[in-house]
Amino acid sequence: MATRRQQQYISGVLAWCLSTVLVLVLLDSLSYELYFVITLIGVLVVTELTAPFNLTPRWRRRLKWLIGLGLVVFAYVVIRRILEILPEGVI
Repeated sequence: MATRRQQQYISGVLAWCLSTVLVLVLLDSLSYELYFVITLIGVLVVTELTAPFNLTPRWRRRLKWLIGLGLVVFAYVVIRRILEILPEGVI
């Protein structure tokens, strides 16, 4: 059974993801990379806003793995974008 904090967290992340899709579609800028980056930012913000003060439940400790994986993928996206910008022969 999900706790109130878990429900708040899931609701916050889902609201962020859905509003991100809506805004990107309205701006005609929807791409996988941009959606991923903005969603990752939202997950980090919602994680911090719903963090408990005194103790960390087990489900929140498991979020570190998901966030870590997201940051690795983010680094890959950034490196790929940098390599696209650089002229041929630099690297």
